Amino acid sequence: MRRPARRPGQWRDHYTDKAKKNRYPARSVYKLKEIQSRYRLFRKGDRILDLGCYPGSWLLYAAELVGAKGRVLGIDLNPVAVKLPPQAEAMTGDILEMGGDFTNLGDRRFTGVISDMAPATTGIKHVDSARSHLLCETALYTAQAVLSSGGFFVCKIFQGSDFSDFTKSVRGSFKKHSIFKPKSSRKASKEIYIIGMDRIGSDTNTFSAL
Repeated sequence: MRRPARRPGQWRDHYTDKAKKNRYPARSVYKLKEIQSRYRLFRKGDRILDLGCYPGSWLLYAAELVGAKGRVLGIDLNPVAVKLPPQAEAMTGDILEMGGDFTNLGDRRFTGVISDMAPATTGIKHVDSARSHLLCETALYTAQAVLSSGGFFVCKIFQGSDFSDFTKSVRGSFKKHSIFKPKSSRKASKEIYIIGMDRIGSDTNTFSAL
């Protein structure tokens, strides 16, 4: 999703330098690495949908985890310029405008849906919180539609008045859930990740089972 412009060098830290050294386009990759280290969600051969995939760090790391026989599909408003391996693909689009029509994502279900989406912030607390919640609800709705039974969901959310309600929604769709704050998140950030594990439900919508 669109992000606010930053000054050159703003928010640079050792994770930023580490990402550059390891050829990832953004430091956010280390958040997903921490999540994988803690929960072991990704497996070889998985099919992953990455919402808000720009600039491509999560796409690259997810592709490493699923291997050559897996698939990672990303979607974002901004085109991803980084070179991707054969098992990864990025499409430019707005998940908010899909309106429940996920045919462009392919005709098979996903084993994981990950979302690092964030709204362009206004500085107005209740407005930014509402925008974040809308993106999270959209990510969860998408996960409910395209995940196979037993699949997982990773979603960034900014803590606010809607946090409790969203957590309940995730809990209703997965047998297990967890709330996780990566060490690589900036100390001043109110972002937190909700992880849903073992998707409840059957493979009965327009997507055929894996």
